[in-house]
Amino acid sequence: MSDVEEAITRAHHDEWARVVAALTRRFGDLDIAEEAAAEAFATAVERWPANGVPPNPGAWLTTTASRKAIDRIRRENKRDDKHREAQMTYDDPPEPVGVIDDDRLRLIFICCHPALATEARVALTLRMVGGLTVPEIARAFLVQGTTMEQRITRAKAKIKAARIPYRMPSADDLPTRVSGVLAVLFLVFNEGYLASGPDTDPVRHDLTTEAIRLTRLIRALLPRDGEVAGLLALMLLTEARRTARISANGELVALDEQDRGAWDAELIAEGHRLVRERLAAAAAGVAPGRYQILAAINAVHTSARDIRDTDWSQVLALYDQLVRLDPSPIIALNRAIAVAELDGPEVALAIIDRLAEALAGYHAYHATRADLLRRLGRSQQSRAAYERAIELAGNTGETAYLTRRRDQLQ
Repeated sequence: MSDVEEAITRAHHDEWARVVAALTRRFGDLDIAEEAAAEAFATAVERWPANGVPPNPGAWLTTTASRKAIDRIRRENKRDDKHREAQMTYDDPPEPVGVIDDDRLRLIFICCHPALATEARVALTLRMVGGLTVPEIARAFLVQGTTMEQRITRAKAKIKAARIPYRMPSADDLPTRVSGVLAVLFLVFNEGYLASGPDTDPVRHDLTTEAIRLTRLIRALLPRDGEVAGLLALMLLTEARRTARISANGELVALDEQDRGAWDAELIAEGHRLVRERLAAAAAGVAPGRYQILAAINAVHTSARDIRDTDWSQVLALYDQLVRLDPSPIIALNRAIAVAELDGPEVALAIIDRLAEALAGYHAYHATRADLLRRLGRSQQSRAAYERAIELAGNTGETAYLTRRRDQLQ
């Protein structure tokens, strides 16, 4: 890759969200902002090899995109209408003191607005903030490109029709809205961490990387938000194990079988720093949220040099804390895994059997139950549970792992 190509790639990585956000603020229209930004980058690909990389690529791209947007408005002969729409954006009431003013953050809050369906929030965030192409997003979520294009188009149309303002939420609404943004990013990360499609790689590094990048952006914009720090730490500590999670033949490698020397020490160190930061806040009386507790659980796992060194009593104590915040069946299932390590598989099995109705269609429930039954020597029941887990699992690496475990039963 030439220096100019590297500069264009870096500019897309660093400036896409800024350019789209600046144009959305100026013109009050996501369609115009997206198209003009894409045209500006296409122009850079044409001109920079001949003319050289400008001293300030971001400013060049924003200026070029603004001109493209104005040209489109003139072509459509709707200048007055667009001007009025943009003016409405400027005429919104002033924001409360203390709310961060950043175009990119405004853009993220628009893309993750609660008026939009979750799948639309994910697609719009990846397109407008992440800069992924529509085909890339479609491949990530295993739908046709035309389907994803329609999904994004409908989301933008809804924002326009509902006159969702291009502004930060009020100080009172900010915590709730931030949690919605984090939920979208966590969804993107989880799809990469354990890809659900039968015809895709078991781990999608492109999605986990993008989710981490966007969470870093939120962290830079909201550095005092504990749940943002917690989610970033959780992602980093999970991503650190990525290369050890899949074997050479594409099979999922369980935590107790992973080569811990292959874990990314740098990501683990960063994740641990963030967890320690939040523990200090908790000691000062700031109650941790869901992502912070999940990050702390992952910190315990990644602190152990061997699975036998895991502090399961600490893991269980953290799950007990998490259950009080999130008493969902999935959290109860994960807690039961820690119980099995401390009190034995029979006690844990009694716990998860009470979750049967709630988690009947969840592959991890049947996989966990199969493992506990195996440890208790109940091979026939274990086999049936493994087969149900295999039926429900969509991830290719996980299916291979479960199949091997089933076939090893005596």
